[in-house]
Amino acid sequence: MKTITKFVFFVVLSITANIASAASSKIGILVFDGFLTSDVTAPIEVFGAATKKSWFSSYEVVVISATEDKTVISEEGLKVVADQTIYDTIELDVLLVPSAYDMGDYIGNDNLISFIEKQGASASWMASNCSGAFLLGEAGILDGKKATTWAGGEKDLAMSYPKINVQYDQNVVIDGNVITSNGGPVSYQAAFELLAKLSSEKFANEISESIQFNRLDRAFRP
Repeated sequence: MKTITKFVFFVVLSITANIASAASSKIGILVFDGFLTSDVTAPIEVFGAATKKSWFSSYEVVVISATEDKTVISEEGLKVVADQTIYDTIELDVLLVPSAYDMGDYIGNDNLISFIEKQGASASWMASNCSGAFLLGEAGILDGKKATTWAGGEKDLAMSYPKINVQYDQNVVIDGNVITSNGGPVSYQAAFELLAKLSSEKFANEISESIQFNRLDRAFRP
């Protein structure tokens, strides 16, 4: 009888521990038709790998569609099925916004901008890759902050949103709780810098090594 009691206690304890260790923070990555693939896949790889570690297990990555349709296709033809949409009730710790070659329809999407504004009021971090900065700019997230966009697009960002302190020739810019990047391959650099802020440099380096991203740095050293 004592053995059965101990077993039941162990099972209950295990269930309780699993519940306690369940993810409590969400990293939301926005997607929409025509998004540039690496703007999304880079942070998914970095943060997805990190969530497998005990030191980051309180986080989960969710993909959020900017429309009611959860299925979207990237500029390069990658089909993605989002976990949720902007019309769902979502509380995020981090929101990351990608880019597209033509951002006009998304900048003019009141529901999308309202979603970004709402998340910006409560999220710990807001982020963008490439021309995703224009969405953060439209939502007022970048007002009074240093920020960047795709290399060569800085003047357009400054003209469109004069309240932004646009930075030129910088891969990644961090100001307060907002991080912006050039996008493309630089999306990896931005993801690692944000991961370091959410955890530590040591843990960010651990993930860099585990996905062998650190080898790129070695390859380009003279």
